[in-house]
Amino acid sequence: MTRIGESELIINSRGAVYHLNVRPEEIAASIITVGDPGRVAEVSKHFDSIEGKYEHREFITHTGRIGNKRLSVVSTGIGPDNIDIVLNELDALVNIDFDTRTIKPTNTRLNIIRMGTSGALQADIPVDSFVASTHGLGIDNLLNFYKQQNHEEEIQILQAFQTHTQIAHNGLQPYIASAATSLLKEFVTGFHQGITVTCPGFYGPQGRILRLPLQFPDLINQLTSFRFGNHRITNFEMETSAIYGLGKLLNHNCISLSAIVANRVEQTFSKDGGKAVEGLIVKSLEILSSSK
Repeated sequence: MTRIGESELIINSRGAVYHLNVRPEEIAASIITVGDPGRVAEVSKHFDSIEGKYEHREFITHTGRIGNKRLSVVSTGIGPDNIDIVLNELDALVNIDFDTRTIKPTNTRLNIIRMGTSGALQADIPVDSFVASTHGLGIDNLLNFYKQQNHEEEIQILQAFQTHTQIAHNGLQPYIASAATSLLKEFVTGFHQGITVTCPGFYGPQGRILRLPLQFPDLINQLTSFRFGNHRITNFEMETSAIYGLGKLLNHNCISLSAIVANRVEQTFSKDGGKAVEGLIVKSLEILSSSK
């Protein structure tokens, strides 16, 4: 078995993975990810008990229980680059032996649930509503550094998206990955479902104009008008495709849940985004804590 070098997987002096500062026994098999470090406590305040809190840079982790359900909540920070760190380190915690620095012979599959905010791209998805992402479609390039694996429907959606937007002709190579059906089926009632586009930034990459002209000035309209069979793009944000793509390659179950705080078609913004996020947290924890 090939040994993983010290420079490739950094383990700190207390035996924890470097960025997350978490040891293997300190992470649960069901993990909630949030972008905002301050949102970790907003999730864990609903736990019946907390067994540990860990912190390094923007990465904060609380592990505890709701009833008999053991859960961890981890802050990722914003963007696909941070997701690359978090997903790889979460996987290392359960699938790499830290003593021998070798991959374990049996794969452990995590349930990873993103709870975040997002902007809607359809007029019928109002602010303060919730979206469960059926697919993550990335225009951020992260997954192009890995060998990807797509099934036929994903390939067809991606091809249709490229034809519709012509985005590849401008140097971008989009990618796609699906939600875990085992998790997606739990988030139906009270959730819109559809494709989520992940962008590598908040302003230009999401079609916002301040002082700089845009390379893709018609991006919002192109995303809103895209259709493939029953599929449409419901929203966009900055993490989902990276979570879905890496999660799929690493054999984990992933779902992305979003509170809609803006509607880019209607140009409206939530009057109380914090309340919308709290509603998403409460509703999602009820579902997760009752699942096996």
